[in-house]
Amino acid sequence: MPDPLVLWRAYVPRWAHAPLSGDGAARFGGRWNPVGAPAIYAARELSTAWAEYNQGFVQHPALITQLRLEGARLADLTSPATLAGLGIDETIHRCEWRADLDKGLKPATLALRERLVERSFHGVIYPSFMSPGGTCIALWRWNDGTGPALNVIDPDGRLPKNPASWL
Repeated sequence: MPDPLVLWRAYVPRWAHAPLSGDGAARFGGRWNPVGAPAIYAARELSTAWAEYNQGFVQHPALITQLRLEGARLADLTSPATLAGLGIDETIHRCEWRADLDKGLKPATLALRERLVERSFHGVIYPSFMSPGGTCIALWRWNDGTGPALNVIDPDGRLPKNPASWL
């Protein structure tokens, strides 16, 4: 089994009580998940998490948490060998997924996700678009008793337990 991965996640502070929900991604969809499918997007570097969260625009307030991922089967799309084995190339990383969705087309990233889910992958490792040299993780399954374990590192219990905790 691979070593645990330490990841970073920046997200909207309003959801501080639910750092592992994936509900925001399910509501809006994303590069690696269709609308209705929960996903966790995180980065392997703190600076990448921040860059991806803000998407190069105005610096919005964020809550940043450190996560620990264990037992995940991830397709490493930063590896040329993995890409070749899947019959794709690095152009997958430049997929115009939003434009495809707007045209009513299925983006290449979502088509690949379907193939990977069928092959029992829990998510992907992919290069950051907003932070060159950085890497991100999109996770489709976690904490369901049969897949990987994802935990927030919060040794002092500072995260709120419910939406009213900070009111």
